[in-house]
Amino acid sequence: MTRARMPRPHEVAAARRDPRLLRALQERRQDEAWRTRGTCQSVDPETFFPAPNEPADAAVALCRSCDVQGSCLAWALEVGDCHGVWGGTTPRERRAMLVAWRSEVQPDPDAVAEAGPPVRDRLLTLVPLS
Repeated sequence: MTRARMPRPHEVAAARRDPRLLRALQERRQDEAWRTRGTCQSVDPETFFPAPNEPADAAVALCRSCDVQGSCLAWALEVGDCHGVWGGTTPRERRAMLVAWRSEVQPDPDAVAEAGPPVRDRLLTLVPLS
């Protein structure tokens, strides 16, 4: 597996103008129940996580017709998810958007306080040591 590269400056500049990112910024935290209304609810999840050598065209096409595309993309950028198709974007597209997102969105101090330690750290506390 290859390591993902950092997006180039022209890719970040294009991402800043991308209408999908602008919509995600607008719909951020606007709809907490977006997952229940997503078009993806009626589709096999494997569609949205194609193998690296397979095209993601089917998933992206489904996302284009979805009403919650902005909220979905906002969630993926908020948590930094770099796998699969979210909000009609591929992981490569989201890497450039993530740079633009982080410069536009200031972290919510209340959300950080409520979240506690990262999920990985919480799971490690549940694993018994041998």
